[in-house]
Formats: sequence, C-alpha cells, structure tokens
Amino acid sequence: MNRRSIFAAVAGLGATVALGWAAAQPIGYEVVVAKSTAADPAWKEVVAALVAKHHATVVTFDSEVKEVLPQLQRDFPRYVCFVAEPGEVSREFVAQVHRLTRHLDDDPYTDCFWGILTGYDSATALRIARLNEPLTIRKAAAGTEIALALCEQGTWFCELQKNRMVRKEPGQAAAESKGPNDTTKALVDLLNEYHADLFVTSGHATEHNWQIGYRYRNGSFGCDKGVLYGRDVAGRRYPIESPNPKVYMPVGNCLMGHIDGQDAMALAFMKSAGVAQMLGYTVTTWYGYAGWGCMDYFVEQPGRYTFTEAFFANQHALIHRLATYFPELLDADIDENGRASTSIVVGPKAKAAGLTAEDGRGLLYDRDALAFYGDPAWDARMAKSDLAWDQALSEKDGVWTFDIKPRHGAQTFDPIDRNGSQRGGRPIIEYLPHRIGPAQVLEGAERAPVITHGFVLVPNPGQCRSDHPYRVVFRAAPPP
Repeated sequence: MNRRSIFAAVAGLGATVALGWAAAQPIGYEVVVAKSTAADPAWKEVVAALVAKHHATVVTFDSEVKEVLPQLQRDFPRYVCFVAEPGEVSREFVAQVHRLTRHLDDDPYTDCFWGILTGYDSATALRIARLNEPLTIRKAAAGTEIALALCEQGTWFCELQKNRMVRKEPGQAAAESKGPNDTTKALVDLLNEYHADLFVTSGHATEHNWQIGYRYRNGSFGCDKGVLYGRDVAGRRYPIESPNPKVYMPVGNCLMGHIDGQDAMALAFMKSAGVAQMLGYTVTTWYGYAGWGCMDYFVEQPGRYTFTEAFFANQHALIHRLATYFPELLDADIDENGRASTSIVVGPKAKAAGLTAEDGRGLLYDRDALAFYGDPAWDARMAKSDLAWDQALSEKDGVWTFDIKPRHGAQTFDPIDRNGSQRGGRPIIEYLPHRIGPAQVLEGAERAPVITHGFVLVPNPGQCRSDHPYRVVFRAAPPP
C-alpha cells in the first residue's frame, strides 16, 4: 500500500494521525554534503562551522542526494542542512531535497526543517554558517504590497501602479504617499542605507535580473560577479552593498531561486546584500501557492514563526490541500511541460470547494519548485505585533491540548492582505516541542485535525462565529 492509499484510508476518520516512525530517537541537526564537496578544504570549513554551532552529525553521499535517505530515516533529525557548492544546486537538486525529506516516514508531509546552504563562494557560505545571533525583523522593504501595518516600520513600492508607495514609521500607522517615477535608487537605498531586515519582491524576473515594475516602466536589479546592483531607466547603475543579515522573500518572482551558474541572482543576494535566508522559485511561477503563502505565515502572523517554520508551515498547507482535494496527486510528479504523471480527478469535495483540475496541477507544480536557502536552524522572525488569534499547546500526562482563541471577531480568520496569488485560507499550524508517536484524538475530531510526529494542523475555520476557543485534544504515544 503506498502513502496515498494509507492517507486516504484514515482521512475519513475526521482526524489524520502520524503513520510511520523511525526506530531510533532523533538527533537535532544533520549536515548532508557530497563527498567531493566535503573534501574541498574551503567547503569543509563550512561544514565544520555548522558542526561546531549545532553539534551536528555529518552524512555524505557519492553522486545523488537520495543516497542519504536510509541514514535520515534512522536518525530522523529535526534539522537537515544540505551544504552544496553553487554548481551542485540545480533545479533538480532542489526538487530531490523536497522529495527526500518527505520520505522519512509514511505520511505525506515534510519530516524535518531543511535548508540548502550555498553561496557565490565558500566565504559567503561560511559567513552564513557562522551566523549565530538571532534576527528580529524590525525594518521591512518591498517592491510589492505587503501588510506593513504588522511591521514595526518599513516601505513598499507598488509594482502595479506607478508612484504608489506606503511607508510606516515606528509607532505610527502606515500611510500612503506619492513615490518616484523610477523606484530603483529608492529600493537600493532601502538596502544600503536604511538597512532593511526583510526584502520582499514580486513581478517579472529571471535567474539574472528582476524587473521592478510589473505594469509600468521602471528600473531593474541585476548582478555581476556576485555583486548586486540596481539600474534605473536612464541606465544609471547603483551597486548594492548591504552586509546586515536579512531575509529575502521573492514570493512572486519567476526563477529567482534557480541557481544556473555563478552569476545567479540568488548568489548575488547572499554575497552583496547580506541575505542569510531566502526562498525562491526554481521555475517560472504562475499558480503561486508555495511562494505567496509564506507571507500569510511569516509577515501576517508576526513573531509566531521563524522564517524556516513559516516556509514549512506553508509547505504543510500545500500538501494538506493536495491530500484533501486531490489525494491521487500525493505520489505524482510533474514534467517540464507542467503535465502531471497521473490523471487529475476533480472529486465532489474539490468541486464543492470551487476547485478545478487547474488547481490540482498548480499545487503539484508548486510542490517541489520553491528553494529554501540558508541554515534552517537560524532564528529570524518578525518583531511581535498584532495577531488575529492566539494559539497555545500544552501537555499533561501524555494528553495534549491545542487551543485557538479568536481575537478579531468574525474577521479573525479572514485574509489580511490579498496581494499576490492564492492568498488566505491557510490552515493553523503549531509545531510540537519534540517528536511524538501516533496520536489518538480525544476532542475536536470534527475540526479534521492532522497530527504528525512534529506538528498539529487544524484547517482554517473560515468565518468565526464566536470568541470561544477552538480546541483539539489528543493523546500521543512516545516515539519508539
């Protein structure tokens, strides 16, 4: 029986529980690296820095990353960092890491927090590996609309409407004003002089440039020998040197996460823009669930999740959506032309939710296409701000209680910002403090919770009808 069949067999019970477990107790952090990379003195130093920082175990492979699967299944680590030279980090490599890390047990979800640590050169990767100080994001900058009201301060420029900008000063409300015709230098200044902690972009892009305006003529970002720069419409070039550690979220950009050579934008962002963690599509993007949804968890639930946790919360949400509406696609792949390896069935549940075969194809297309770069255990999170709901997990005598308390009345679970694609409606996710064994739901099965070894997921309630907590209670066995 495959994973899809097992998952379908329990999905009708009102709750989904973890299905398979590694025999050994998990370790905290594992570094996976090709033997050839580990043998290079410069990259060996990168591995050593991670080992020293996290007391990590090192696992090597000869030619394909999937070779490490048996070891990961035995160790069941909470974090896995794939150290790789830029020439190793292909689109296929990113997809293989996605697939590999969903197969440590039998449920369809990602089984660890992972990141790919690379850089324009080994010195860049070493700088990221040695970064230990947590980052609290207080300054946001964006080339697209973001929920600035939930940030301490920041500025965004609209990619759709010329001259539209919104700025928020500390302690004040976000206010709209008129921006420049060409926002290139203004965006460069937000990195070089303002020292933004978070940078968010969308719009047309390739591996080698970003087109700042989407519906109007504007400048662009490019890179040369690992140096990022802005180029305005008059051809003036503005080098970017922004060494403060930051998070980069090109949530709507095509190909920004695809490292197709030394002059890839992702590598330049790491080298000259101080990016320590970032996500990025390795393909042209059209559906957008994997990218834009990270905003729902990271920016719009400020302080609740690290950037790593937000990224994987959205991956769990994507897999849950596939499992709920298109279970036949859980074991499917998609080819370079966007065709699924199995027929897409639009069943009664999908039809009732207004979904079509295009939604199934889009979810599958996005599933393995978004890269996560950086040390996955580095703690970068938004400064705490208003949360639409409180959530709390407690345990006593092996019984866990997960409470979700609405704070914004009937609008508690509404989308906060609709800019982008596939926004809103994300399930509520709480990470467990340690791995648990199979769980039995004692209360709240009507909420159709999903309980895995590492997290609890409750589907988004939609319209909130009371201020009473939504509660799920479950008994969990200790892991074998």
